[in-house]
Amino acid sequence: MAMSTLEDLLEEQLKDLYNAEGQLTKALPKMAKKATNESLKEAFTSHLDETRGHIERLDKIGKVLGIKKMTGKVCKAMQGLIEEGKEVLEEDGADAVIDAALIAAAQRVEHYEIAAYGSARAMAEELGEDKVAQILQETLDEEGECDKKLTEICEGEILAAASASGQEEED
Repeated sequence: MAMSTLEDLLEEQLKDLYNAEGQLTKALPKMAKKATNESLKEAFTSHLDETRGHIERLDKIGKVLGIKKMTGKVCKAMQGLIEEGKEVLEEDGADAVIDAALIAAAQRVEHYEIAAYGSARAMAEELGEDKVAQILQETLDEEGECDKKLTEICEGEILAAASASGQEEED
């Protein structure tokens, strides 16, 4: 696809996000299964439901913008982030340490999505696509909330336990 206009770029970005969200729907259940902390399991499960909603919103945006199909683009960034996350899924170790690693991997994904949705929203605003910008902002808000929730779980529950597990091994 040639990117001659900002409209072309926005379409390309939306298709990239569409694929990224699709990849994430396959990864989140595996992360939830590996997590041992109940708050973390719940956060992954809850975000899976939100992610499905993000895909629905992207479909809606595609219709608003007259994009014939949202598929066909592979988000290589998400592929790489998920591949890194798979390494954590294959690790053995203290439960809290693995949970902390899962959060680190998940937050990398969230930060990528926040950047991508923020850029797409700015493009939509510039193009006068206020409805599209509003829909993208809804998803951007949810991604930000997910990131905050992961931080709260990590700092409030998991890091102390991970630190303690390291102390136990030394004793």
